[in-house]
Amino acid sequence: MLAVAAIPLVVVLALLAGCTSTSTTTTTTPAGSDPIFPDATVAPLVGSIQQLTLKSLPDAALAPGLIPPTNRWFSGLVFGTPSMPVFPLPLSFQLTDAGFAFGVPTVTTRAKGVTGGFAAIISANVGADSQTVTAYDTASVTITQKKAGRSIGHTVIAEGSPFVSFTAEHAVDVTLGAGFTTRADGAYTVTSGGSTYGLVTTGKLGGNGLALTLSAGQTATWFTLPTGGKLADFVAAAKHPIVSTSVEYGLSGGRSTTSMRYRTTDGSPTIVAAMPVQYAALGSGVSCVSGTWASLYGELKACSVDTLSWSTKETTPTARLDLSGLTAAQKQTLARQVATDFTATPAQPADTYFGGKWLGRLATLMSIASQVGADNIAKAITAKLVAALDEWTAPNGCSTRSTHCFVYDPAANGIVGQQPSFGSDEFNDHHFHYGYFLYAAGMVAATDPSLAKRWAPVMNLVAADLATSGSSRYFPERRVFDAYAGHSWASGTAPFGDGNNQESTSEAVNAWNGLALWAAATKQNSLQTEATWMLSSEITASNAYSTNFPLDATTYTGFDHTVLSLQWGGKRDYATFFSAEPSAILGILVLPLAPVGDYLGEDPSRVRANLADAVPNGYDVTFGDYLLMYRSLAGPEAAASALTVAEGLDSKWIDDGNSRSSLLAWIMTHLKSR
Repeated sequence: MLAVAAIPLVVVLALLAGCTSTSTTTTTTPAGSDPIFPDATVAPLVGSIQQLTLKSLPDAALAPGLIPPTNRWFSGLVFGTPSMPVFPLPLSFQLTDAGFAFGVPTVTTRAKGVTGGFAAIISANVGADSQTVTAYDTASVTITQKKAGRSIGHTVIAEGSPFVSFTAEHAVDVTLGAGFTTRADGAYTVTSGGSTYGLVTTGKLGGNGLALTLSAGQTATWFTLPTGGKLADFVAAAKHPIVSTSVEYGLSGGRSTTSMRYRTTDGSPTIVAAMPVQYAALGSGVSCVSGTWASLYGELKACSVDTLSWSTKETTPTARLDLSGLTAAQKQTLARQVATDFTATPAQPADTYFGGKWLGRLATLMSIASQVGADNIAKAITAKLVAALDEWTAPNGCSTRSTHCFVYDPAANGIVGQQPSFGSDEFNDHHFHYGYFLYAAGMVAATDPSLAKRWAPVMNLVAADLATSGSSRYFPERRVFDAYAGHSWASGTAPFGDGNNQESTSEAVNAWNGLALWAAATKQNSLQTEATWMLSSEITASNAYSTNFPLDATTYTGFDHTVLSLQWGGKRDYATFFSAEPSAILGILVLPLAPVGDYLGEDPSRVRANLADAVPNGYDVTFGDYLLMYRSLAGPEAAASALTVAEGLDSKWIDDGNSRSSLLAWIMTHLKSR
């Protein structure tokens, strides 16, 4: 018996279709130089599909012509009424009635999480009666302040930036909430809330440091000084405010590289806060100056850069379990079970989440059947999948029915299933839903290019909803994926005081794996590279923040569990939106345990610790099936015991997106050391 490994995608496609595709492992792709789903490609596809707004998004503080920024770290700032706090680490930031406030969050660890909520330490009243986002990009946001319809000036904030800048377009008097009375090294400073803040400006400061007068074109830049930081370094950087950001990414030598560029007014370097997963693998040329900030994720390090570059291990997209090493008896067992599971397949759900899981379940059954000699069952499953995907991908499907079809929302600029679930019509969770569609379509289309061609008009729109790159009239750029954070955000409009959030990191991983499989099946090489980059980043973040973080680190002193299932901008929770059961809290980080899921077993001892916390009394619990699969990652002995339990597990504990065939096959492939 062979253990599961991350089979190179070209090998998977050869197994499935008898052909190969171009490898992505030596590609370097600068984002923006090679647009993905450009308007010329997308326009006719959008023109052929039903257009409909199922549910209007809340009123947005957004300039005309900008695509609504759903699923962003700053979505709550745009859609919130009032505007919600956002968390461009190391700062927290919120718009106020007439200006803005910001500050370094105070990090507190508790039994069920780590908090670092909004801290209104420094405030600036610029006299605005309206504030609108007039530009945004990879990591920065520009907010224009107006009074009586006349622009006063604009404010720029950015992820990773300790600076907040306000540039006056006309003469303006700014009232400060904290007195900057100390002057040193070219900056005014004040210490409050446990941190030192600086102000660099060519304007005039008076009124005991509370009154700032700016002439047209003058800028005030505030910053937070890190512990151990040198004031002179930050004063120098503050004189060159950030104006925009962008990202480039590449795959080479088994590494996935991200390069975040921070453009300043004159091209000079700035100072950026590097997160732990970033400074653990910084690229050449990145210079970290002295100073650290506390954060929810551990210490952030101050780095002087114009481009912050780091790399992570590249994860190869994986289509299916390799069952070639199973014994004849094991294959016979699976052949019988797959027939039983296929017969028990329920009617297809109408919405994109449960409907997507239904497709994913069948695609996995198809893969198992084709490898264990159940050829007739494999053909029957394939036929059922093809019929279902034909229905979902009919461009005019929603003109004749109200379910099992997609529409294009021209107001929100995105693809939505006609039957919403979990707020998908508000753009919640699109990657969780669509990953199953892309996985199933990629699996089936890999064996039949005619199907890829037939499904592409709609399936490419589903992919474009998540993965558009470059300027577009139809979709935002990489709707859910946050390049700086290295992971996705699930809430469409983020109407929360703790920012945006994501709980099912494993379904996010499933999305990028499915996207890569669809890209390979349709020979979209640039899309395949992008998907692999997002896959690799999401896996790194999942391990670092959700399942494998260092329990002995200071950040977790006082935390009573071993996983953090719900990541927010301003907190990290041992919780879910749907259940307080420990098995659900771990299970949501594990399901659907697709073939790419071996990343969850990077540390077998941590697998055991996580399970001890989640299932102390056995696997007759919510997501017990997935947790048995997860248990097999702890080593061959754990897999053997998991198999015994799995064989007798009551069917009610097998998730609707899973099957006993998949449960047994996964565990069987882990019975020997990898």
